[in-house]
Amino acid sequence: MRDAVNPRRLLVFDADRALHELLATTLSRPGRSIQNAYDRREAIQALRDSACDLVLAGQGSSGDDGLKLLRSARAIRPEARVILAGGRDPARVLAAIRGRAFAYFHKPVAAGPLSDMVQLALDATAWRDDIRVTSARPQWITLAVRSKLDAAERTTQFIREMLADLEPQKAEDMAAAFRELLINAMEYGGKSEARKRVRASLLRTSRAVVAHIADPGKGFSLESLPHAAISNPDDSPIKHVEYREEHGKRAGGFGILMARSLVDELVYNERGNAVLAVKYLK
Repeated sequence: MRDAVNPRRLLVFDADRALHELLATTLSRPGRSIQNAYDRREAIQALRDSACDLVLAGQGSSGDDGLKLLRSARAIRPEARVILAGGRDPARVLAAIRGRAFAYFHKPVAAGPLSDMVQLALDATAWRDDIRVTSARPQWITLAVRSKLDAAERTTQFIREMLADLEPQKAEDMAAAFRELLINAMEYGGKSEARKRVRASLLRTSRAVVAHIADPGKGFSLESLPHAAISNPDDSPIKHVEYREEHGKRAGGFGILMARSLVDELVYNERGNAVLAVKYLK
């Protein structure tokens, strides 16, 4: 276990001094040390000089961006988690996923979500192969994701960034629905077993955004989900809560109902192990 003698070391790379000041306040915790670098050469030297738990990579003063530093970090400190910060660019997000970045945030960076992701990254152990890319076109991205909650959170953040150019409310609705459906697929189809993967796709057309999520399970029937709020009878709106308590399940069961309220169409296949969610843009 790490302590003040062996602290969590963070390296922040960006030319913007105001960002460094913000992150110094936002990310400061007991047992953490934060080192600043303003150009890529300085950041690379810092990586060579000592071990690093996490790198937050933005854009350097010479124009070098975080993707270049990501590749350098992989060679010098392969164990370091790298969170990228940059523009609203789906191509860069895809490059970040392919480069096994831990996460991506567009600027200006939202301090709260970034702080949460930093903590998730520092707590993560086996994470490098949690997200695999099987299709990487901005119009059609498909990922094979391990059935782990932290992998779901990372995947959702990548998807949120793929939608960052949309109207904010539509983008957040779709990202939230995607997260709920992905976690459901991991929990019930993947049995929360890390060796099992959920296949998650995001498709974009001029008229709609479509999420397709397929899990490795046997499926289910929407008419027979006693643990889910969507199956509650009209005269017993919390019946699933009682069922979950009786069977020792965690609190919840609102995922499908929530997802349905956030998108325009939600359709399951016959087996119940794949779902299609559609959000219209106009």
